[in-house]
Amino acid sequence: MTKPQEIVIRSLHRIEELEEVRKLESNIWGDTDSIPSHQTITAVKNGGLVLGAYCEGQLIGFQYSFPGFNGKSAYLCSHILGIDEQFRNKGIGEKLKLAQREEALKLGYSLITWTYDPLESINGYLNIAKLGGGCSTYIANCYGEMEDLLNSGVPSDRFLVEWHIDKKKTTDSSGRGIPLDVVIENSLIQWETIEKGLPVPSFTLPLPEQKCDTAFVAIPKDFRTIRVTNSQAANEWRMKTMDIFTDLFQQGWEVTDFIKNSMTEIPVQFYVLTKK
Repeated sequence: MTKPQEIVIRSLHRIEELEEVRKLESNIWGDTDSIPSHQTITAVKNGGLVLGAYCEGQLIGFQYSFPGFNGKSAYLCSHILGIDEQFRNKGIGEKLKLAQREEALKLGYSLITWTYDPLESINGYLNIAKLGGGCSTYIANCYGEMEDLLNSGVPSDRFLVEWHIDKKKTTDSSGRGIPLDVVIENSLIQWETIEKGLPVPSFTLPLPEQKCDTAFVAIPKDFRTIRVTNSQAANEWRMKTMDIFTDLFQQGWEVTDFIKNSMTEIPVQFYVLTKK
């Protein structure tokens, strides 16, 4: 039996280490927008944080954060997290985020924020269900037209996550035991399955009544494949979810959970929202 490869995560401070981070970022997203190492080292020296994930001495993942300020208090702005393609889906992103939490607490932060594409189900499961982040802000086309290797083709809409690291312990709530048939029936976005088993939005249900305390929104399990193979379906998912989340957030709803559906015949996952 092959022994699992040990992953070591540590804070990075030297320019040589940060240049390795820049090169890995370029390999993942392309050379155009990689963050120069003189920027990351300046951030590290002024309240920022760069973490590296290593396997047998090789850098295979990283996370970069810098200080933010909202006019009242400081927080840590988590800007980018990247994993070498050969090491994805091995829990390294979660390891980096948990290490980020510990290091941020040492630096005196109580809040970490970041953005991510709400249609990326793997990120939704990690950020909301496993880490315990919440979201009540939808940013349409946050970064404008992006032409990098992972984001081209659809508007760069993002969720703004708030992770209160001093109050909420990391937990995998994953739907709190809500029956899947109830979630499917009440999902505000309904769907149909097309070629290759990919889902497309079919119709939307009315927003929940005031007396309701829980809402569900479906997203594709594999949005990246949809984006590559069916740009029309990808943009339909973008527009439908943008409208639903924008309306829900305006009415005081907040994303508080994520249901990871393991049934192969159901090609969607679900966000869970509750009233603030």
